[in-house]
Amino acid sequence: MGDRDPRPVVVLAHPSPDLYGSDRMLVESVRALVPARRVVVTLPDDGPLSQALRDAGAEIEILPVPVLRKAYMSPFGLVRLAAAALRALPAMRRLLRRTGAEALYVNTVTIPVWLIAGRLARVPALCHVHEAEDGVPGPVRAALSAPLRLARTVVVNSRASAAALGRAGRRGQIVYNGVDEPPAVTEPRSELTGPVRIALVGRLSPRKGSDVAVKAAGLLRERGYDATLTLVGSVFPGYEWFEEELRELAGDALRDGGVVLAGFRSSVWDSFAEADVAIVPSRVEPFGNVAVEAMLAGRPVVAAATQGLTEIVADGENGVLVTPDDPAALADGLARLLDDWDGALAMAERAREDAARRFGKDRYHRELREAVRALTDPDAAPVRTSSTR
Repeated sequence: MGDRDPRPVVVLAHPSPDLYGSDRMLVESVRALVPARRVVVTLPDDGPLSQALRDAGAEIEILPVPVLRKAYMSPFGLVRLAAAALRALPAMRRLLRRTGAEALYVNTVTIPVWLIAGRLARVPALCHVHEAEDGVPGPVRAALSAPLRLARTVVVNSRASAAALGRAGRRGQIVYNGVDEPPAVTEPRSELTGPVRIALVGRLSPRKGSDVAVKAAGLLRERGYDATLTLVGSVFPGYEWFEEELRELAGDALRDGGVVLAGFRSSVWDSFAEADVAIVPSRVEPFGNVAVEAMLAGRPVVAAATQGLTEIVADGENGVLVTPDDPAALADGLARLLDDWDGALAMAERAREDAARRFGKDRYHRELREAVRALTDPDAAPVRTSSTR
């Protein structure tokens, strides 16, 4: 038997094995913690995220737990959720005890049962909130935030998330996401010869505005712009209807290459390297990793002026902001870039420098380590939270 790893153990709980924005942030959290801690990540299943976590130095435990979805947002659904939580709790508690966890890091409010397990196992918990649910009724918002009372520390990823949490009666420390820079940057085209290539990277979801993007691309083509739109991502299980809706909405453009459904890709950088412009037309976006990634890739960005995106994009300085849920406004924002491509490229260069300065991974690693250390060390210095600009 080998020597026992002397590092204190932190268990990181996450609801998905996929590899999108908040999933990639979990990888950065692991990278922040592994130098001083043994990190055990629990996932509901194996998937693209598993290998990325192992490469970052984490151990993986597969343990399915109930995830708070819209399907549970009814009296009967809440009963089902409670029953599923009761079935999962013993295994969760055993995992915390078996690993000798000193701290529990719950990477979202959508798996509140982990906070209950931490309390039962007497393991101090941190909940990292990546949500900003403004559009839900007050009682629902209060119910979503209630389990956070079991967390010793709450970290949020933007002022938008902090505001939503505050309206539900809780406070959180703001730690802006830290995004790794691409291994190499493919410079954008200096002249737009042939079709302009527009990319939307992220889940196919009403929240992400995939349908807004398809409509806006159609409007651009009606105005005489030669433009193609590539949607990079897949749907949540149960949302297959939305992909079908997108296919119907795209119509002939899907058949002639004007709209491409590329599916999930593990690397966002390849998608941005192939694109001229990146769009982030989200209806709901607590932070917006993909906007930062597009900036770091050197691509001009058009984003919806909603929630955390307004903390990343300053209109006319490092990108273009447009009215959310408005295909015509998105088309206008794209035309604004295409009609002054030299200006768009200059703005993209400023954006690359700005994103590296404000949302670099080193700052994120430092602030996150401080937050986790404060869980178990009462004498630890207060977390120095992110500045905005």
